Amino acid sequence: MKKKLLALTLTGALAMSLLAGCGGSSDDTATTDTTTTEDTAATEDTDAAEAETASGEGSVYYLNFKPEQDQQWQDLAAVYTEQTGVPVTVVTAASGQYETTLMSEMGKSGAPTLFQVNGPVGLANWKDYCYDLSGSDIYGELTSDIYALKDGDKVAGIGYVIESYGLIVNTDLLEQAGYTTDDIQSFEDLKAVAEDITARSDELGFAAFTSAGMDSSSDWRFKTHLANLPIYFEYQDKGITSTDAIEGTYLDNYRAMWDLYINNSTCDPAELSAKTADDATSEFLNGEAVFYQNGSWEYGNVSGEGKFSDDQLAMIPIYFGAGDEANQGLCTGTENYWCVNNQADEADIQATLDFIYWCVTSEEGTKAMAEDMGFVIPFKSAQEPTNLFVKTDQEMLAAGKTPISWNFTTMPSEEWKNGVGQALTAYAADQTDANWDGVVSAFVDGWATEYALANGQ
Repeated sequence: MKKKLLALTLTGALAMSLLAGCGGSSDDTATTDTTTTEDTAATEDTDAAEAETASGEGSVYYLNFKPEQDQQWQDLAAVYTEQTGVPVTVVTAASGQYETTLMSEMGKSGAPTLFQVNGPVGLANWKDYCYDLSGSDIYGELTSDIYALKDGDKVAGIGYVIESYGLIVNTDLLEQAGYTTDDIQSFEDLKAVAEDITARSDELGFAAFTSAGMDSSSDWRFKTHLANLPIYFEYQDKGITSTDAIEGTYLDNYRAMWDLYINNSTCDPAELSAKTADDATSEFLNGEAVFYQNGSWEYGNVSGEGKFSDDQLAMIPIYFGAGDEANQGLCTGTENYWCVNNQADEADIQATLDFIYWCVTSEEGTKAMAEDMGFVIPFKSAQEPTNLFVKTDQEMLAAGKTPISWNFTTMPSEEWKNGVGQALTAYAADQTDANWDGVVSAFVDGWATEYALANGQ
């Protein structure tokens, strides 16, 4: 195991934090219950896991990727332990720090028995640690084999949540500006509405968009999620699902959308480097902006008591000025694949398999995932979600809209994303053609370079 971790450390230098944050947490700590620092959380919970394993009983140590669902996983783990007596430890990595935390925790005794990867690129780092789930009970519960992440004939991971993102809309403010979501069916429609709101912002008292913060808690929304769209449309044109060299065919569309965001928002574009995910959420909750790019995972942060009702919210596609916009749906997919650590003790492996099976089949587990976490889970016993944004995606699918698939799992490395993010920030502060050329270079040239490094070329 030590030799494998040494190899992973070298590989990780090329692909640190491959899992892009999905969720608005700006928490910089890994947490369990009341933990205040990542190292303390990891150390204390690993010690607890070691003590439990030493007793001879199987136990579970789940390194959770999603900060916005930390408390819900803590609560669900406690229910499972109460019912079964099996200890379940949940540690949640800080936003944007999952790969770093996973690498650190895997180097300890009492390592995570349950972890996750974002897809084929993330799996490349950890495939030697993945238990083959092909004969497992949870694999048999999948509604489709497309949610199984495979390494040859081996089932290395199981996708456990399907999510969507787009533009969250404050429909009250939109109506105050004289529009409804029916008025927005294309990029040109969105641009006209946003620029009209900006022209009347002093009169209206709000902006079109929340701040497009580019600190680490927020930049994934643009260097990963927004960047997915030019990749998606290029892949569609070519009939491919990955590439060693992106051409950047749709980077003019990317620029137009980025310009729309940063020039019609709550702040000066030069301020974006210091703006956070919490800033954007607060601006939306305080009625300072109509549109907020985020996903179905954000529903709990913008709805409920003291926030918005479903009647005041909507989610519309990120219209990109490409493809068949009249039939475009939300960006829907997954980068969340559960993997079971094959280096763990046999008792712990079985305990982990039992836990995740219970999560997706039991009344308590499926209810927590549907209602508390707002997840659509791709399993036969899934409950109907209460999440408005999830329902919107389902309605669009039923109406024949085509979802934008998640292709950012094919981005070659976190370093690539960081290069794009830095170039976007520089361009926002000084919107010249020369600075946009820097974005193009980071996107196209950076892709080729990072792909070659990640694949030993």
